Amino acid sequence: MAARVGANGTVIGVDRDHAMLSEARRRTSNLPGVEIREGDAHALPVEPGTVDRAKIDRVLMHVAEPASVLAQLHLATRQGARVALAEPDWDTLAVDAEDLDTSRAFTRYTTSEVVRHATIGRSLARHAEQTGFVVETVRATTPVFLDFQDADRTLGLGRNMQQAIQDGHIDEARGRRWFASLSEGPFFASFTLVTVICSH
Repeated sequence: MAARVGANGTVIGVDRDHAMLSEARRRTSNLPGVEIREGDAHALPVEPGTVDRAKIDRVLMHVAEPASVLAQLHLATRQGARVALAEPDWDTLAVDAEDLDTSRAFTRYTTSEVVRHATIGRSLARHAEQTGFVVETVRATTPVFLDFQDADRTLGLGRNMQQAIQDGHIDEARGRRWFASLSEGPFFASFTLVTVICSH
């Protein structure tokens, strides 16, 4: 993004987490025209009507009020601005296992207990339109994981299964067998990622 805005543009990154802010500043310290600002997505630290391009990538699923965040983004962007939004639909999480019932229980636990707005992907275009953006493109892609370690790191298979067991949603022996079996043979998992391109 820093390369795209050129010498006269500015890239603004916003986060409220101090560790993430520090890491972002470290990674962009040698890039001119990049500002990392502390702030909340519900109250963007950006002057109204000053942003030409904006990107939200897998953030709305975590915030308290996605509609409020999009309203803030609409306020920050100027007429003609383009906005890219990308969010998963965790209801579509599919993990292949011989114990299909546990895979389904794991997906249900993820959508009901782990991710705050687990189905934001499917409603992304509707939310954008209701906020006042003009939706230009809606695209669904399916990230596929064939490597167990990569999937475990990205999807939190072990971490979330452990929590599901602790919370009493999945029987411990059943959950441990399911997780152990995932690493033993060919592995497959996928979910749907929805991308919406819109304009102000």
